[in-house]
Amino acid sequence: MTTTTAPRKTTKAAPKAEPANAFGGESSETLRGYYRDMLFIRRFEERTAQSYQQAKIGGYCHLNLGEEATVVGLGAAMRPTDYLFTNYREHGYALAKGIEPGRVMAELYGRATGTSKGWGGSMHMYDTATRLLGGYAIVGGQVPLAIGAALAIDYRGGDDVVVCQMGEGTTNIGAFHESLNIAALWRLPVVFLVINNQTGMGTTVEKSSAEPDLYKRAAAYRMRGERVDGTDVLAVREVAGELIEAARREGKPALLEAVSHRLKGHSVVDPAKYRTEDAVATARAHDPIALWHDRLLEAGVLTEQSVADIEAEVAESVAAAVEFADSSPHPEPSSLFDYNYATPVPGDSRRLPADPLFTF
Repeated sequence: MTTTTAPRKTTKAAPKAEPANAFGGESSETLRGYYRDMLFIRRFEERTAQSYQQAKIGGYCHLNLGEEATVVGLGAAMRPTDYLFTNYREHGYALAKGIEPGRVMAELYGRATGTSKGWGGSMHMYDTATRLLGGYAIVGGQVPLAIGAALAIDYRGGDDVVVCQMGEGTTNIGAFHESLNIAALWRLPVVFLVINNQTGMGTTVEKSSAEPDLYKRAAAYRMRGERVDGTDVLAVREVAGELIEAARREGKPALLEAVSHRLKGHSVVDPAKYRTEDAVATARAHDPIALWHDRLLEAGVLTEQSVADIEAEVAESVAAAVEFADSSPHPEPSSLFDYNYATPVPGDSRRLPADPLFTF
């Protein structure tokens, strides 16, 4: 069953004359904390793009620009022990899950201090301690694996929840539907989060999905489906929190569609020439950080001085992450195969490129 037909939003910020508790009694510290976290992801990703252009980062690289409110809102809704599976646009999620920024940047730089020892790069963040279980480059590759993790939790009688994040294009592949079906049949503790930035690579949702209201796909599996304004951090936290706790307490899986706008191209090297000027202007008008900044200023939660202080602190933290990555060692070639298997496998080949097939 679907329960919402339009993005859910929190109450608009109060006029300047009204107190900061216009946000439903939220503490000013919490609200400012969300602003800081969103801004940190923005500046981290902007610095990532710069490092890519400087050839310090290789391979493919996809940024969370425009998705920051969803990332931070989801992080606030999850327990530290909950599991998160993501697609390849995951740097912000790694930060929100609590991984040290230096380790995230080091992985982007391909350094041994990174989350995947420098062998994964941008699309393969992984950290057992914070329960971020990927980072998957194949579209939809994470969805069946998330189901497996949810099944393991259920089998062991745990109370953790799996959140499986994906882009809107993933909702058109077979594994998506198969996984929702299994989750509903077996009442698994999993929430599927679809990031609908309205442009799957270079194609609009309307031109690729017969049903562009993606949350409605939950109805085919008698699963709860919700759509939320992905530019509103409080709305995301509220709705995601409801669905996560229902999955935790009652074993009710759910589908959450967060609607936002991608501020840049699909990847760092995509100039996004397929987008019209109107589409670009619309995306900029829905910048979640600018919207949140204005709401907090209007409510008196932020001041121009506190904004400047946060900007300075964020800049320092990003610079420290870059310095850590820059000064970290490259992985040794001999460690390339160390994590192919969880346990030793007979006949495991560790031959490197250009190594002889046979020795005499």
